Amino acid sequence: MAVTMEDAMDDAPKHFCGVVAMAFNSDVKSDLKKALRVIQHRGQEAAGIAVFDGATKYVRKMGLVHEVLAGPEYDALHGNVGIGHVRYSTTGSSCAQNCQPIVVTTNVGDVALGHNGDLVNATKLRNKLQNDGWAFLTTTDSEIIIRILANELTQSDPVKAIRSTLKCLDGAYALVIMIGGRVYGARDPLGLRPLCLGKLDKGYCLASESAVFDILQGEFVRDIAPGEIVEITPTGFTGHKMSGPAHTAHCMFEWVYFARPDTIMDGREVYDVRKKLGQVLALEQPADADVVIPVPDSGRANALGFAQESGIMYEEGLMKNRYVERTFILPEQAKREEGVSLKLNPIRSTVLGKRVVVVDDSIVRGTTLRKIVYMLRRAGAAEVHVRIGCPPVIAPCYYGIDMKTRDHFIAAGRTFEEIAELLNADSVGYTSVKGLQSALGLSEQDLCMACLTAEYPTCVPGEKMRFQKTLL
Repeated sequence: MAVTMEDAMDDAPKHFCGVVAMAFNSDVKSDLKKALRVIQHRGQEAAGIAVFDGATKYVRKMGLVHEVLAGPEYDALHGNVGIGHVRYSTTGSSCAQNCQPIVVTTNVGDVALGHNGDLVNATKLRNKLQNDGWAFLTTTDSEIIIRILANELTQSDPVKAIRSTLKCLDGAYALVIMIGGRVYGARDPLGLRPLCLGKLDKGYCLASESAVFDILQGEFVRDIAPGEIVEITPTGFTGHKMSGPAHTAHCMFEWVYFARPDTIMDGREVYDVRKKLGQVLALEQPADADVVIPVPDSGRANALGFAQESGIMYEEGLMKNRYVERTFILPEQAKREEGVSLKLNPIRSTVLGKRVVVVDDSIVRGTTLRKIVYMLRRAGAAEVHVRIGCPPVIAPCYYGIDMKTRDHFIAAGRTFEEIAELLNADSVGYTSVKGLQSALGLSEQDLCMACLTAEYPTCVPGEKMRFQKTLL
């Protein structure tokens, strides 16, 4: 079972996973570790790497990257090719056996795989394979992928085997795969999950986010196209494009919340998009106020854009304590709310006697913002107006974001006035869906906005498919 919204504290959705892969003319171990630390924000429950040096060896454990990739096991790893993974559980429980990369032994050698995303047809595939006599060691949908791939490799070369495997999958995935000493990446046909290619002095690299290449002093080459399989080597790369749908379905939450602001995804800088969202928000949902403050760190770019467009002064109004435990894993609501108090504290001089606009990038459940509004009022704010850079989240995600229960969404079935009452705010405003599209510069046809519109880019039982009028 995945960690659910019941277990989560934050207003924003939970991170999912991040992947990296490298093929160098030297040892990849230390650079894999650096790359995973760059994308640590995408998964904070577990981490791991697998490398090849005549044989596949790996380390994967629960914990943060610097905790997992340390000690004798890590020191013993060496290889010129490798893959890495950071995990937050969405499908499959949070436990050691579900850590990645997953490694299996086949009659064509060892295969290692890291996966970001969720498969919509995972249960159907698992049931079929179990009925055929297959046994599974984990509860992740990632193991389903590698088991199918291992079977296909007995009949085909790697690219054909990967292509045949992907044809079985329905849903979201960015994959890094190591087959012996060869390294591949693959992206789902709708481009739901990100994957990009970079060039370093030592060779080539695949990663969930382009910021990896900047930190490793390399350069961004391009995004992996939706439905593309890419093999990287120390000296180059080869792409193999699969046929796919006419339109993409890029996850809008990548730009809104998940990715680092310094990352470029599908041609758009994340920071610039978030600032534009704040500007659109100020135009669509203005507020008569004295000061604009962000919820740190997620709301900074939105708040800056809001302040620039509205002409209202931007200030830091909340101090963040970075040395408390990750509150979303605390087991009881009382402890989670106590965690908010430990994590954030108002700057009294900024808010005392002021009409405050507090800006965040997204809100799912409302727990954190309700507490923040309370804190700001205690600190002397005359009014508190909440503004959100993302449209209201009203529907579950089935593609790798931990939002699967409708009754936990604060915006589901409520007006802005009702949400403001629940938060004890003077007003609440969200960016519109049209405003989101404008800031992204992408059409509705090329975005996945299912959590905002309840219309899905793939066939999900009981849900409406986008561009269709009937439930499936």
